[in-house]
Amino acid sequence: MKQSHSILCFGIARDITGSATITLHLRPRPKVLDLRTELLAQYPAFGELVSFAIARNEAYADDEETLEPGDTLAIIPPVSGG
Repeated sequence: MKQSHSILCFGIARDITGSATITLHLRPRPKVLDLRTELLAQYPAFGELVSFAIARNEAYADDEETLEPGDTLAIIPPVSGG
């Protein structure tokens, strides 16, 4: 049975998804890499970014971290400055 995960979207990630928050349905106990793969499948424009990070519970997450129900997840797009 798949689990629902809500993900906050900022900057260009919000533009790509069309929303400040999206919900993805993933297998139980997915890794961050599974989330990244599903994002690319549902929103191919993420593949055009140089990079994007995933934050889990307000800290940058490694692709091998396991997601738990209730985690606060966010897509952190690349940041440019001037």
